[in-house]
Amino acid sequence: MSERAAFRGRVIHCLRNPGVSSDADAIEYFDDGLLLVEDGLVAAAGPAEVLLQNLSEEISVTDCNKSWIVPGFIDCHVHYPQLDIIASYGERLLDWLNTYTYPAEARFNDPAFAAATAERFLDELLANGTTSAMVFATVHPESVDAIFATAQSRNMPLWTGKVLMDRHCPDDLRDTAESGYRDSRALLERWHGQDRLQYAITPRFAPTCSPEQLAGAGRLADEFPDAYIHSHLAESHAEVAWVDRLFPERSSYVDVYRHYGLLRERAIYAHCLHLEDAGISAMAEDGAAIAFCPSSNLFLGSGLFDFNRAEVAGVPVGLGTDVGGGTSLNMLRTIEDAYKVLQLRGQSLSPVRALYLATLGAARALHADDKLGNFEPGKEADFVVLDTEELPILSARLDHAHELPEALFALMMLGDDRLVRQTYLLGKPAIS
Repeated sequence: MSERAAFRGRVIHCLRNPGVSSDADAIEYFDDGLLLVEDGLVAAAGPAEVLLQNLSEEISVTDCNKSWIVPGFIDCHVHYPQLDIIASYGERLLDWLNTYTYPAEARFNDPAFAAATAERFLDELLANGTTSAMVFATVHPESVDAIFATAQSRNMPLWTGKVLMDRHCPDDLRDTAESGYRDSRALLERWHGQDRLQYAITPRFAPTCSPEQLAGAGRLADEFPDAYIHSHLAESHAEVAWVDRLFPERSSYVDVYRHYGLLRERAIYAHCLHLEDAGISAMAEDGAAIAFCPSSNLFLGSGLFDFNRAEVAGVPVGLGTDVGGGTSLNMLRTIEDAYKVLQLRGQSLSPVRALYLATLGAARALHADDKLGNFEPGKEADFVVLDTEELPILSARLDHAHELPEALFALMMLGDDRLVRQTYLLGKPAIS
């Protein structure tokens, strides 16, 4: 017998990319809406007064009391081993890695420690309304097993992979081109496509990978075309200059990844702050996507992302928190920082466009929009209920909002994890 349930509240989701012009018809909103779920999939979303007329009495209706029902947020770039170094003081990117990141990641050769951290990390994601994420692990296979097993136990969509790093890093975090290929392949064969899990081939970034290791990553990508690729690209000026010195035979940072077969569909690159126009064009041509990480870029002083350039070029973009460089796992806080970054850029981020980047746009960047990102019938029913009454200043502001975009914008600028009443995976509560 089918499992069916209904949820009543302010239902909102994106139907398509609103683009730079922020097409108002790209969003669908029902002030008194109903979300119907059957066997973990969306059956329908629409006006409650219409859908309730034909609703079987056997279907329980959860009344969310005018709370917002939103597709689950999707984090396109985050580091679970950096959970405990969030909000560490005073370094730029390359110093940050040596001072904070590498010492923290060295502990993940311990399976018990990795498993405990994975549990806490996914607890935090779900408490913030994030239902799926592309996650950096560490060089240790144990770290990958831990986060995959924890996500699998919760029936949560997750992308991750073993970090590849064979130079310019501490000895206890260094693999080899051979061991990196071998361990990655074994993990990929064990986890990729299991339940809601996807493997990502994960060179940390070009400076910490020898040409031999990048070639091995490209070989994996060729052998497993449906696997993902996840790395960093052009986050700081110093990093870009370092890549130029290490790979003088290549024309650009993007060309390094392209040369080794790592620029393609299902490739997600975080940051992309300091790219030439040719680099953006190459990403568009090859189908690679960008994880826009505004909180981290501000915190580390890395730079301001040129969103409009990526949009016009046709490069898919989703939002990433990039914790621990980012200072919150909450996607509303990330949207707030994205808005401010684009203000400094002389660009705009409408509330409709922001919702898209955190839901359907992120799903498209991850080639998962056939399953995730909005409430189209047949998609997996991952969603979050946001209760604006939990934050009095927001509740009062909404009393003075006369149009939907104004209300949605206030929610994004003022909201945080306190609004999360419940997070659902496949239509079932994910928070006990």
